[in-house]
Amino acid sequence: MNHLRIFARNSLRRRDFSLRSTSRSFCNLSPESNRSSYGIAFDIDGVILLGSSPVGGSPGALRRLYDDSGALKIPFLFLTNGGGLPESKRASEMSQLLGVHVSPSQVVQGHSPFRKLVNRFGNELVVAAGKGEPASVMSNYGFKNVISLDEYSSYFDNIDPLAPYKKWMTGQDGHKETRSRTNILSDRVQAAFIVSDPVDWSRDIQVLCDILRTGGLPGKEIGPQPHLYFANDDLDYQTAFPTERLGMGAFRIALESIFNRIHDELLEYTSFGKPNPFVFKNAEDVLKEIAASTRTHSNQGSNHFRTLYMIGDNPKIDIRGARQAGNPWFSILTRTGVFKGKDNHAEFPADLVVDTVEEAVDFILTRESAKQSLL
Repeated sequence: MNHLRIFARNSLRRRDFSLRSTSRSFCNLSPESNRSSYGIAFDIDGVILLGSSPVGGSPGALRRLYDDSGALKIPFLFLTNGGGLPESKRASEMSQLLGVHVSPSQVVQGHSPFRKLVNRFGNELVVAAGKGEPASVMSNYGFKNVISLDEYSSYFDNIDPLAPYKKWMTGQDGHKETRSRTNILSDRVQAAFIVSDPVDWSRDIQVLCDILRTGGLPGKEIGPQPHLYFANDDLDYQTAFPTERLGMGAFRIALESIFNRIHDELLEYTSFGKPNPFVFKNAEDVLKEIAASTRTHSNQGSNHFRTLYMIGDNPKIDIRGARQAGNPWFSILTRTGVFKGKDNHAEFPADLVVDTVEEAVDFILTRESAKQSLL
């Protein structure tokens, strides 16, 4: 019951944050897009990519959303719970993998709402955990005193008792500043951000418990818990491996279970990402900005979307979120990722089930063309 109380309180707090990007550097839209009354949101893992390889004919499907000059015809974005890289770097990566130009404004990641917390923690000491470049992500959002958990741990002798047995290097984040060890050991951590899937679970759980139990001063006495934020709460997700892999939600369960066993107070945290309804409301807002970004003052089109399509592979995340968001969202479930069933998902049925994203895009373009011909 206490866990439900905390979850309910966190759910209320989640509604306070918008994912809307402050960036205005959108792709060029062709004039045909002014007549578009629909937009598309694509999940990435299991829909567009498996690992780093395109899946389901995704490059060809996406090219159909551009005209011959490379200008965007149909407003679309990538709506993913994944992350670990700045939006600009992820957009460049997606462009190379898929052979189309992807703008940073078309990439909405699980940690994108963290930028809205910069007014609260921008000058405070915060730690960022996860694969990729978590500290660089937060620094790009405007956090001036952020340190990766990899680097933070390195300042504390013997904080990870298993370190001598680990033969790998987890420190991949290029964001590193010259810091005083004395300052690090004496400054309180005000918040911890789980930006992407952690790599070294044993060390990260140990150090996060140290931070969260002591009011942000590992090795000191018990103190008030600093704030804790998760970019998403996905239990599992699809990679190139045949079956799903454990995600950030699994890490959260492990951390919470251990913390609640060793501490008198229950862990408090806030999770972002799909299926939260505000994610889909923000996606609609971003798609409107993409659609309107290159319209001249004399050629203004309507920003109203009759239909927004969510193409995902995870019924509990993508389809559930689109269903909760309601009109004008239309959910399409692919079989290239988490979902592999013959029929629709029983608990969170999609509006349409297809084998691949290529089939999904073909359906959308055919359906919308038929609508247009009736006008």
